[in-house]
Amino acid sequence: MRTPYRRDGLEAHPDRDWPAYKSTALRHPKQPLVRLNDPETELTQPFLGSGPIGPLDDDLTAQHPGEPIGERIVLTGQVRDGNGAPLAGQLVEIWQANAAGRYAQAEDAHPAPLDPNFSGVGRCLTDREGRYRFTTIKPGPYPWRNHDKAWRPAHIHFSLFGTAFASRLITQMYFPGDPLFPYDPVMKSVTDEKVRRRLVADFDLNATVAEWATGYRWDIVLRGPEPTLFETDLSDDVDG
Repeated sequence: MRTPYRRDGLEAHPDRDWPAYKSTALRHPKQPLVRLNDPETELTQPFLGSGPIGPLDDDLTAQHPGEPIGERIVLTGQVRDGNGAPLAGQLVEIWQANAAGRYAQAEDAHPAPLDPNFSGVGRCLTDREGRYRFTTIKPGPYPWRNHDKAWRPAHIHFSLFGTAFASRLITQMYFPGDPLFPYDPVMKSVTDEKVRRRLVADFDLNATVAEWATGYRWDIVLRGPEPTLFETDLSDDVDG
């Protein structure tokens, strides 16, 4: 027996067509969403990647011959399921702009300098306690032409799969105290202030490395299939 995939908490998600975020008019689904029937391929832990994770994949400051320019940061946190249990061995992928607010991809035409020693891509697996850790550079804000004087707050993109393909999360993490928050329609599309706060990392002195890097902590909760209810779980409710 298998319980269905959890779909609670949908009210926390922004509308798919958010007028202030102009790209949603072109990207959001126009047809009703198709409900999954929970096939085995959707409820099985994914096996990803063409090779093992390299020793420098989680240190974006050491992937090139020289050091990248910018503020070094250590980014850490714990990945948990909807019941609070840590998720070990989960693939965590990040990508980001450099300290000048420019991505290494050719599609980024922002006239800010590229950093030859920073590619802005990393990945790691969570440990036994569901913890991940990256060393990187704090990204800069960048213009994005969505509206007059539009600048995105500094952020890092995350991709996680959890225990099933259907639980994949792609999201963005922000930094505390950014003055661009009130002007960013991406953040404002999350209308619940408490939910929006979950997108912002906390400064973490414990993660800070003396004379090397400041530390930030950002925990992540992935929804997924609920535990199967076995007959033994009902034994206490049976008389006699």
